Amino acid sequence: MKHLIYTLTLLTSITAALVTAVAAEKSESPVIVLNLPGSGTDPAAIDYQSLPVLKGEHAIINPAALGPYPRKSDKIDLRDLRLNLHNYLIYHDGKFWCIWSDGPRIEDEPTQEIKYATSVDGLHWSPAKSVTGTPEKPHAFIARGLWLRDGQLLILAAKYQGHGAFGPPDKKHLELVAYRWEPQQDKWVYEGKLYDNAINNFPPQKLPSDNWILTRRDSRFNVSVLIGGVKALDDWQSFPVVGVKQVSGFRPDEPIFWVLPDNSLYALFRDNGKSQRLFFSTSQDEGRTWDTPVLSNFPNAKSKLFSLATSHGYRVLVLNANPQVNRRELHLAVSPDNKTFTRLAKLEIPSPAELPAELASLNKKFSAGIASLQYPHVIEHDDSLYIAFSRNKLQTEVFRVKLTDIDALLKADHN
Repeated sequence: MKHLIYTLTLLTSITAALVTAVAAEKSESPVIVLNLPGSGTDPAAIDYQSLPVLKGEHAIINPAALGPYPRKSDKIDLRDLRLNLHNYLIYHDGKFWCIWSDGPRIEDEPTQEIKYATSVDGLHWSPAKSVTGTPEKPHAFIARGLWLRDGQLLILAAKYQGHGAFGPPDKKHLELVAYRWEPQQDKWVYEGKLYDNAINNFPPQKLPSDNWILTRRDSRFNVSVLIGGVKALDDWQSFPVVGVKQVSGFRPDEPIFWVLPDNSLYALFRDNGKSQRLFFSTSQDEGRTWDTPVLSNFPNAKSKLFSLATSHGYRVLVLNANPQVNRRELHLAVSPDNKTFTRLAKLEIPSPAELPAELASLNKKFSAGIASLQYPHVIEHDDSLYIAFSRNKLQTEVFRVKLTDIDALLKADHN
């Protein structure tokens, strides 16, 4: 009898352990965000060499140029060139506008400013002009988006002190500010401050409640959202999303989100940890509370991403989707239902024309397959997508893809 009781107790313990193990395995299984023909939901099975390729038209918005501290011409390297990063696009008042962070060298050094250019067709651009003017040391700006608010075109900028926007709040003095376009004066004018200790990722989006919402990272990388912006430029409430150390192994950075038909919010996060995947979260109350972010099955090479709903009824996501090559390739994914991306293609971005004579020794480092391509921002206009990005963080470029070519991706049988 004792032996029977012992056996039953042991079986009960084993069963409980198995149930716990299965539950743990399920809870740790990545959320399915990517489901491709051939490889299915397994990111390790993706054959990047066999992915479909999207061709398009390519142009340079702002060319690479020497910074203020170059070495001798025979020893010039990438770090001697001016920074060009954090690019954003909008089509407004009959033309394209692009802004970016423009610094003396390396990312986010003091005196970094915001510059802009315009274009009638999106492929031929005006010479760059400054939005902010060149700030004196230790001040600097980071471009944070173009925002059309109440008919006014605004540029958002993160203003800070020292090298980089992140660090002790009392030393960074980080704030999110706006500049307003004045057509009569043909220049940008300071509009005001939105929020202290805040750097956003992309311009505000409208919620079903008619409030604006945008992401916020503080100077310690904690992620929240700001909701409001209707009554006044500085009328915002902050709601936490995820702390920098809240989820083990996850270092949240540069989140994106969009509104689903049921008015819930769907979010994807870049992870600066070791996962080489996107993290996923949702909100059921317009961003006031969020589920704890969890690992997804979508690969990402620790870089910024952007998503856009198109007029053709599907959503696109542009990112560096192959961690094995880091940022040397940009990819475009397609989701018919705003949740699961069922197609993935490589953007066939060509090498740019040869660099100016003083930079000729760097031509190879700017070529396709070698140069880094990062920080995409996408808009739709006239049945095409315009994808702005930075090459080597030194040159601002644009790639135009026809939506009909993306339509063909969804129709094609890739089995």
